Amino acid sequence: MSESLLPVIIIDDEKHLRISLGQTLELAGYQVQSFESAEQALKALSPEWPGVVVSDIRMPGMDGMAFLQQARTLDTDLPVILITGHGDISTAVAAMRQGAYDFLEKPFHNEVLLDVVARALDKRRLTLENRCLKEELARATTPGPRVLGRTQPMQQLMSVANQISRVETDLLLWGETGSGKDMLARYIHEQSKRAGKNFVAINCGAVPESIIESELFGHEPGAFTGANKRRVGKFEHANGGTVFLDEIESMPLNLQVKLLRVLQERQLERLGSNTPVSLDIRVIAATKTDLKQASADGQFREDLYYRLNVVTLEIPPLRDRREDIPLLFQHFAIVAATRSGLEAPSPSPLQLSLLMGHDWPGNVRELRNLAERYVLLGATCDYNLEQLMFGSSSKQPLTLPEQVEMFEKSLIEQALARNKGSIKNTLEDLSLPRKTLYDKLKKYGLSREDFLAED
Repeated sequence: MSESLLPVIIIDDEKHLRISLGQTLELAGYQVQSFESAEQALKALSPEWPGVVVSDIRMPGMDGMAFLQQARTLDTDLPVILITGHGDISTAVAAMRQGAYDFLEKPFHNEVLLDVVARALDKRRLTLENRCLKEELARATTPGPRVLGRTQPMQQLMSVANQISRVETDLLLWGETGSGKDMLARYIHEQSKRAGKNFVAINCGAVPESIIESELFGHEPGAFTGANKRRVGKFEHANGGTVFLDEIESMPLNLQVKLLRVLQERQLERLGSNTPVSLDIRVIAATKTDLKQASADGQFREDLYYRLNVVTLEIPPLRDRREDIPLLFQHFAIVAATRSGLEAPSPSPLQLSLLMGHDWPGNVRELRNLAERYVLLGATCDYNLEQLMFGSSSKQPLTLPEQVEMFEKSLIEQALARNKGSIKNTLEDLSLPRKTLYDKLKKYGLSREDFLAED
């Protein structure tokens, strides 16, 4: 659905009225869905749905009043406009008392319909915006991990993460090394109803294969040499909470079979025991590799991949959200300064352009480490970011013209990203002649296609 087309649902058991109302609204620029029954329309609604409903009152089966009650159960703020017959004002008044946005008495002019729908959609927009602001405020004031980012990829990621945190499903996080998979997993846990329970993290690549089964599932006394007493495993310790399995691709194949069984049956058996232990857990797995390709290569079980792949969240690398780099760097610098009791100057615009011009193979982890060095060691090199980034044995410092070019390239990239690849808007944003912009795009190897918004 195009962002410019706001949705309106029409409910009426009379076909010719549905067609007539739909044509009026479509000509006014709305996206219309028509239903002949209220039961069908209810399936199209959700608390996040951004539109309004226009419904007849008198219909077979579920009438408009019953629909209003069901819709308000789903979302008390959903605007419902009811259509009443001539002389049915008492019913309309009752509907308003029960929460209807407005009513239209037959016959009515198209202008009246369009005016009521426009006002209802404006109210709906404000309602959803206020909800988002309240959620952001609640997240900002709640203790717990922070996932920072203002770019479109991060806003989309966090929107999905906030939705998925409310439902009970296992999920898979994919991202390059250092992109923040562990932080996102903790964030989802803290936003879920499991927040008061344990968050248990285990790095499958860091635990020796000889003990990882005991680490995950626990063991009974005598289960193997050296097992002198019962041990509760990570899964059992997380009961009621969340298990985070980082580097899931490193889990031995023979153990993947047992993990699949735990995911399917929600119970385990400790090593040396035949008694099942029931589990109430959410599993979040994370990987930096393509598990589908790994399963095709026989390095990861295909059935486990599909079991984990119910919901997959992809964390964008830092080079794909460069406009977040200044925010992240300054955040990490403030945290390091607070922890160490030291102070550091804010980076200059040219220093920020240097940060944004780097490809960050280590992603957020690499940026955080640099911010900490900037605070702890910056005074020893007069806060020279290039020296802190590449070391004293690196190439010669950039000349002033080179730094200016890097800064200029960064500004053009930011403008293209803001304008989603639109040359016209970028020209206006930067106040540049068209030929000058095209010359600079060619000079810096930039292409508008790299910044085009996805549908």
